[in-house]
Amino acid sequence: MPPVRRLVVDVLKPHEPPLLEFTTSVAETEHVDGVTSSLIELDQEVQNVKLTFEGTDLDFEAVEDAIENLGGSVHSVDQVACGEQVVTDRRTLQDA
Repeated sequence: MPPVRRLVVDVLKPHEPPLLEFTTSVAETEHVDGVTSSLIELDQEVQNVKLTFEGTDLDFEAVEDAIENLGGSVHSVDQVACGEQVVTDRRTLQDA
């Protein structure tokens, strides 16, 4: 099976821990080289956050466990990049 290099997930998380602490904690997951987090929506109960993980061989279950251990839940998997290199999306005629 080709290695997972990039994983973008939509996450619902409580307000605590704060986004900075949440992101640094999930970045400690094995095989994760880096994580970018973006706050998408904020309400009284939860935060909707997009997390982009990059690494050499990401393990979705380990990533999901790290998120759940911090009180969050994966709402959806929005992008996956697999193989020897990450392919960047390019606009095509169908995107116009």
